[in-house]
Amino acid sequence: MTPALNFSPELLLKAQGIRVAFFDVDGVLTDGGLYISEAGETLKRFNTLDGHGLKLLQRAGITPAVITGRDSPALRVRLQALGIVHAHFGTEAKRPAAEQVLQTLGLDWTQAAAMGDDWPDLAVMQRCAFACAPLNAHAEARAVAHHVTRARGGDGAAREFCDVLLVASGRYADLLAEWQQ
Repeated sequence: MTPALNFSPELLLKAQGIRVAFFDVDGVLTDGGLYISEAGETLKRFNTLDGHGLKLLQRAGITPAVITGRDSPALRVRLQALGIVHAHFGTEAKRPAAEQVLQTLGLDWTQAAAMGDDWPDLAVMQRCAFACAPLNAHAEARAVAHHVTRARGGDGAAREFCDVLLVASGRYADLLAEWQQ
């Protein structure tokens, strides 16, 4: 089966050579809404398409890493279920966190991609070789992005980012073929 996805050659060239992908959470892996119970517990809604994309990145040899300004038990449970090893919680200073992940992995900014939706994500997005923003991201995040997704944050935007990286890596078609057997 021929893959249905089609991205421009210029976009795919920009996304080649990526070995680590940084993700924000609120507004990227979630819709940005916070549900807070009477007991003060924060609940988040995650999209399964996005989760599968993160798993596919791992299978393709691209390390997903999460850097978020918030922390919650729900988020930690979700990331653990997805096998995300590199995560920084409760940090607004995202660039130093990203630099720590790069150092741990022995990589540099030319091998990094990032998806963010607001001002706290800009320092990482601007340094990465490839930056992406969801359709409903703040104007400043969209302005620095090499690609703005057709999907909104928490509604498949992260999956679209993953798909671009998978196609650019040359792994998309063979991973897709595994699911057609």
